[in-house]
Amino acid sequence: MVAAACAAVLVVVATAVLAVVGVADLRQRAALAADLAALAAADRALLGPDAACGSAAVVAAANGARLTRCHVAADGVADLTVVVSLTGAAPVTVAVRSRAGPP
Repeated sequence: MVAAACAAVLVVVATAVLAVVGVADLRQRAALAADLAALAAADRALLGPDAACGSAAVVAAANGARLTRCHVAADGVADLTVVVSLTGAAPVTVAVRSRAGPP
C-alpha cells in the first residue's frame, strides 16, 4: 500500500516537472523566434514597414511562431510580438516581445 502511494506521488511530481520544462522550452522557442523576427524586420526597415513586418512574419513562421504585432519606427527600430502555442491536453500559449535596431 505504501509503495503504491509512493509510486502515485512520484508520477504526479514527474508530470508536474515535465509540464514546467515544457513551458520553459516553449518560452525559449518563442524568445528565439521573436529575436530573429525583430532582427529581420530591422534589417528590412529601410524598405518600409510593410516589407519589414512581412519579413518578420516569414522568419517567425519559419521558427514555429506567429507574428501578432509589428511596428517599425522611423529610425528603423523594430518592435514586435510573436506567439507560440502548444496544443494538447493542456494548451499553452506564450507571447514574447522583442526589439531590434538597424544594422
